[in-house]
Amino acid sequence: MPQTPSRPHILLICTDHWGGPLLGAAGHPVVMTPTLDQLARCGVLYTQAYSSCPSCIPARRQLMTGMSPRVNGLRTYQEGVSFPEVPTLAQCCRDAGYQAYGVGKLHVYPQRNRIGFDDVLVEDQGRHQLRDVPDGDGDDYELFLADQGYGGQEYASGMPHNDFLTRTWHLPEHCHPVNWAARELTRFIRRRDPRRPGFWYLSFSAPHPPLTPLPAYMDLYRDVPLIEPAHGAWSDDFGAWPHHLKRLSNPDSLAMARARPPAVELARRAYYAIMTHIDHQIRLVLGYLRENGLLDNTAVVFTADHGHMAGEHGLWCMTPFYDMSARIPLIVVPPTGEERLVPGTRDDRLAEFGDLMPTLLELAGIPVPDQVDRLSLLGAERRAHLYGEHGERTAAMRMIRDPRYKLIYYPVGNRLQLFDMQADPRETRDLVLEGTHQDTVERLKRLLIEELYGDDLEWVEDDRLVGLPEPPYLPAPDRNLRGQRGLRFM
Repeated sequence: MPQTPSRPHILLICTDHWGGPLLGAAGHPVVMTPTLDQLARCGVLYTQAYSSCPSCIPARRQLMTGMSPRVNGLRTYQEGVSFPEVPTLAQCCRDAGYQAYGVGKLHVYPQRNRIGFDDVLVEDQGRHQLRDVPDGDGDDYELFLADQGYGGQEYASGMPHNDFLTRTWHLPEHCHPVNWAARELTRFIRRRDPRRPGFWYLSFSAPHPPLTPLPAYMDLYRDVPLIEPAHGAWSDDFGAWPHHLKRLSNPDSLAMARARPPAVELARRAYYAIMTHIDHQIRLVLGYLRENGLLDNTAVVFTADHGHMAGEHGLWCMTPFYDMSARIPLIVVPPTGEERLVPGTRDDRLAEFGDLMPTLLELAGIPVPDQVDRLSLLGAERRAHLYGEHGERTAAMRMIRDPRYKLIYYPVGNRLQLFDMQADPRETRDLVLEGTHQDTVERLKRLLIEELYGDDLEWVEDDRLVGLPEPPYLPAPDRNLRGQRGLRFM
């Protein structure tokens, strides 16, 4: 019989655009996630986990380096930026004897940078604009579609890449990117060296648009009553929004920002349908591990790089620090016999996406490299507060989150918001507008000023936040249709 690896296998499952509240295990009354709910019962559900730089590229940079934006050098969504030359999570695992394979979305540059994996099959959502593949622009998923006779038809549904218009999937079910990712990751596991532990990264690009659920999953939600999107006094008047929020959900460029209630409801049903589809495909991967005697010795993690507002407060964007955008699902299921994580528990510490690198390395008994400044979730150390940052200059947004309150800062216009996350988890009451909790505002402002660095220091004079002047808001119609993809000819 082959020798059983002494270290546990690691299955890291990441999604894109999945907000932390959107799990049955987190108490959501609509979203159907039976597999993930069972994983939460078998592991630890981190109820206050955040993406501290909530967009794809900088968040994934944190995940794979364990470095905060201040240390890794990126706090904006910026294509074409080379990945840091540091030991990654995958490379550390390989150096410790692991076979490391990934499938799905990496969102790094160059696109074929393996960032320490033995190999990766890439599904990068048709990012042909990077044009860094020597013999053509297609990623591995597109090459698969071509082999199936559907070359160039990934976006033939006509659905947008950065808006929530929806229709059902237009190709055979086995060609859906969710099915492809789960199947190819399982195939990698099938081809493993049985003498070595595996680090397996299953990175679904969904539920990021295009919103093209399979018809069977759309049917599951067709008659399910939905809860209304959250609204508060602060979000009811578009003209009073912070300047950058207007730019993010510009009604002259986003179809959903002008959508009527039936279209909003349809989009939310499609969004939830894709989540359930992912949940069921994860079940197949776990079933393969079980049938091959690998599941008990596997640490399983489920998470997301960030969420999406999906109509909450009238917003249709990622990157703001409201919970539906910045809070992420995080479930860690330990291998059998691991005593540092207690199955069936909920942990309310302030956790962060980048914490997964030191957590998984420590779980596997692998040294954590010196560049890592995030915290392992296995230890007793807890943050007193979590700092979030996204964007620079007029696009900047900052956050201080302590165990109860959240302060959000928009330097343009010197705008502050304060929410009591225990009493008002859907963030409907801005306590700054209400003129209450001044001591809490001042305390969190002091923490915010201490976290600022680089160009952000221009927002401070005489130890006070002064921000940046607010320019006029100019509507900007988008003839590019939010990065619409077209037919490709392969």
